[in-house]
Amino acid sequence: MSTQSTTRPADASGVFALGGDLPVNRLGYGAMQLTGPGVWGEPRDPDEAVRVLRRAVELGVTFIDTADAYGPCVNEQLIRKALHPYADDLVIATKGGAARPGPDDWRSNGRPEFLRERLELSLRHLGLERIDLYQLHRIDPAVPTAEQFGALAQLQQEGKIRHLGLSEVTVEQLKEARTHVDIVSVQNLFNLANRSAEDVLDYAESENIAFIPWFPIATGELARPGGPLDAASRVHGASPAQLALAWLLRRSPVMLPIPGTSRTTHLEENVDAALVRLDDEAFETLTTAG
Repeated sequence: MSTQSTTRPADASGVFALGGDLPVNRLGYGAMQLTGPGVWGEPRDPDEAVRVLRRAVELGVTFIDTADAYGPCVNEQLIRKALHPYADDLVIATKGGAARPGPDDWRSNGRPEFLRERLELSLRHLGLERIDLYQLHRIDPAVPTAEQFGALAQLQQEGKIRHLGLSEVTVEQLKEARTHVDIVSVQNLFNLANRSAEDVLDYAESENIAFIPWFPIATGELARPGGPLDAASRVHGASPAQLALAWLLRRSPVMLPIPGTSRTTHLEENVDAALVRLDDEAFETLTTAG
């Protein structure tokens, strides 16, 4: 493993072109934690939240993931406050299709009128005329699939969405969705300790679809004192979280990790993971341990 120094460490993570025409640095930032407890309400420290977003861009992050359900709406408005007008190379991805009755309460809603309403609100809150990547938060089992994707396709045809993505789907659901619309990204739970979506990742890689792992730095028992990540951390001079992110970046060229945090110092540590280069032995050791 080797490291290098740069003022924009995220540049070292490499580039992936969403939909073949929208390049982003592969190590992004997930903004969900910039809201109150239960992903509800204002952040505990609004000034630090603004600093985190601005620092992420300074560090070379060109892909920020949010959702209208984070807050609700708080997250998107915070991003606008901190970063608008946006840098030319900055992609703001957001999600719709989840209703939020209260803290920690998430309910899928794929009704076409709801999707349109939330998309229009996202445009207003982010200060955009078009969302570069709009992701269906969850496929709603109570609404016919064709209706959900038909609504998103209509919004795309109206020029309000550039590219479409999905969140928490199976390979079969992803294939079904692609019969209705072009899907350029999928966002599933995936990390060194939990690879239950490995089949979705493999399919995404085969189709050059971006795979955005949420909860990317969860390490579980691997980081326990004396555990594989703890040992590797001492050997290589990188934190367990940095090694977990470096492993993800090495795992697949379509991988776009979006580690989130509400603290600037933690953000800087996460983004520095892009500078970590795992050699074959270190990568295999972590793969086997996971």
